[in-house]
Amino acid sequence: MITIGPDEGDQRLDRWFRRRFPHVSQGRIEKMCRKGEIRIDGGRAKGSTRITVGQQVRVPPLPDTAAPAPAKRTEISDADAEMMQRAVLWRDDHIIAINKPPGLPTQGGSKQTRHVDGLAEALRFGLDDKPRLVHRLDKDTSGVLLLARTRKMASMLTEAFRARDTRKIYWAAVAGVPKPAMGTVRYGLVKAPGHGRGGEGEKMLCIHPRDVDTTPGAKRATTDYAVFSGLASRAAWLALVPVTGRTHQLRAHMAELGHPIIGDGKYGGSGQENLGDGWGAQLGGELSRKLHLHARYLRFVHPVTGAEINLTAPLPEHMERTWAMMDWRAEDAPVDPFEDEEWSPV
Repeated sequence: MITIGPDEGDQRLDRWFRRRFPHVSQGRIEKMCRKGEIRIDGGRAKGSTRITVGQQVRVPPLPDTAAPAPAKRTEISDADAEMMQRAVLWRDDHIIAINKPPGLPTQGGSKQTRHVDGLAEALRFGLDDKPRLVHRLDKDTSGVLLLARTRKMASMLTEAFRARDTRKIYWAAVAGVPKPAMGTVRYGLVKAPGHGRGGEGEKMLCIHPRDVDTTPGAKRATTDYAVFSGLASRAAWLALVPVTGRTHQLRAHMAELGHPIIGDGKYGGSGQENLGDGWGAQLGGELSRKLHLHARYLRFVHPVTGAEINLTAPLPEHMERTWAMMDWRAEDAPVDPFEDEEWSPV
């Protein structure tokens, strides 16, 4: 008899079983459930039954090959471990916040073997399990990224993001200077059709709000923006708030306005031709080679302590150099221009 622990509730029985007994196949678990060999509080259960803290699960005798095995840990280099630990902005017993470096994927894929999820092994800080991702940043986007140190906390934080009980502010450098200097973008988003070298299947297309409900697969999306500073008519420093959290939302919305984020090759921020403004976003050198999008600030209420947590991530090196060249001073910007009554856009 195994009692469901504090961090094991609110999940499917079969998933809990496979974490406890990783050598037992899904088919065998389902068979044992059908035969009544696995029971919850004495009653029969299906693999899809959701378990809760304090329940008792009867586990039948298992062959030695199905005995619990220690969790397999990803081997990471000393340099990567040091890099991840240096990226930590804040941590307590429940949550870790890092300043994700640009160019590092949040999760692995078919061609990605080095990513935050794997390198999180370096962030155990004495716990048995590595911290879990609760939200994502694009590979080339830097900034504040939260990880939960327990499964229960991951569930609580995921729900907070889903319910929009968090406040996220991004900084970006864009081509041209948006007018008006403060506004809201409400274009819907839908995945582009097709595949191929152009990556069409990985792009998002903007849909006019009136057409969202009649466009298959389209979802409504809302972005607030404010201009901190401009460089003549060539470039601007923006604060961006993703009111909704769609894939590539900020990048697609700014490109649709005719002000793509500088260095964004997928959405026109690296080219000489920009039909929205009639001039190119190509500003030369490093400026056009690296994406200038950074998750600057995150505010949330701690699910355990109830305290309001405010996190600010320093700019990555390539954006620091751009800000210095443009004579943009981070210390001159309010934390949240949308809530600062004394601040007004340029």
